[in-house]
Formats: sequence, C-alpha cells, structure tokens
Amino acid sequence: MQLAIFYVSVRKSKLFNIFLTLNYNHNSNMQIKTAEFVISNTDIKKCPEHNLPEYAFIGRSNVGKSSLINMLTERKALAKISSTPGKTQLINHFLINDAWYLVDLPGYGYAKVSKSERKKFDKFIWDYILKRKQLTNLFILIDSRHEPMKIDLEFIKKVGENEIPLSLVFTKTDKLSSSKLAKNLMAYKKKLLIDWEELPIIFTTSATAKTGKLEILNYIENINNQS
Repeated sequence: MQLAIFYVSVRKSKLFNIFLTLNYNHNSNMQIKTAEFVISNTDIKKCPEHNLPEYAFIGRSNVGKSSLINMLTERKALAKISSTPGKTQLINHFLINDAWYLVDLPGYGYAKVSKSERKKFDKFIWDYILKRKQLTNLFILIDSRHEPMKIDLEFIKKVGENEIPLSLVFTKTDKLSSSKLAKNLMAYKKKLLIDWEELPIIFTTSATAKTGKLEILNYIENINNQS
C-alpha cells in the first residue's frame, strides 16, 4: 500500500494537495526508546542546529496536546500537563531516538495572557512554522468533542496557504460516542472541502485510551525511512 504525504498549495483560491507517494509498511512498529529534552526558546535562531526532521504539534489551548505527546512517547511528564489553558509558552524541542525531533509548540487561541503577550507568541509560532527548514510535518490538534470551530479552520487554512506539510489529529475521542465522533468528523470534512481539493491526512486519538499512537508513529517512521 502507498501512503500519501501531502504538501499543500493554492490554485484558484482553492487548496489542493501535491503529494509524494511512499511505500507504507503496515507491519512497521516504531518504538520510542529515548526521548531527551533539548531546549526551550522563543526564537527560531536559537533552535537546535541539525539536519534531522522535525515533527511539530500544535492546537488550540486545552486541546490535550501535552497528554497526547506523553502518550506517544510513553513518558508521563515529558510535556507538562496543566488544567490552565495556554501553559505551553515556548518552543520545546525533544530529541527522539537520536533520529528526529518532536517539537511542542504553544497553543493558538485562548490563553490567560495580555494581547501584547499573545502577539509575541503568535510571532514566534509563525516564525517557526514558516521559516524552520527542518519542519517536516505539522500535526494540528483538534478537540473531537466540538463541531467545526472558526479558529481551527482559519489556522488550518493559513498553514495550507503557506504550503506547510500538515496532518490533522482529532483528540479526546474517548469523550464522545462513535456516532457523535463520526458526525463531528464529517462536519469538519465538509467545512474543509470548501477550501480544499483534497483533505489532509486525518488521525483520531485518545490519550486516555491510548488510541492513534501507532498510526502517528508509523506515519513518522515511514517518512523518515523514505526521505
């Protein structure tokens, strides 16, 4: 089977996917043996200098990003979990298996900070997304419990318009019924298809039920193996 790794561009005000096809091994099973914190900063000029791929995770505040990262890496406190939205306020680099970097980005949207602070966050977030050459894929997290939210749709569209490789990760799927999940996913797909010719790759996850882990890690491994 082939796996489509999507790169987005704009044509006639419509997002479409230019994709590379990779051989996808369903028997692949990435094991995270080491996960080392490297650095936190607010300036891409201070990000680690290397030639390894980086996979960044971002989402609206309180989307469950830290829980997902800890689930993927099987580390209980690699990313700090807080009941306060907007806890992550730095670009955090973690070296995984000495082979690639997991990057934890601050959330977009609501956070208990001033407007000036929010602008500062937005600037270094977008500096990283748009200028970081090592960024291989941006995983955009969406809370599956909600119907399409304007803030998520606008963020996804902006990433696509800037031709950044992306995937969508729906979180907290254990918090709602399968029928409600299917309804919300379909609603998002319909909204996205207003601007997209083809949809980005979509993952469904639950940090509590530990679902979606293998799919995301195998996706990363297949990109690494064939890049």
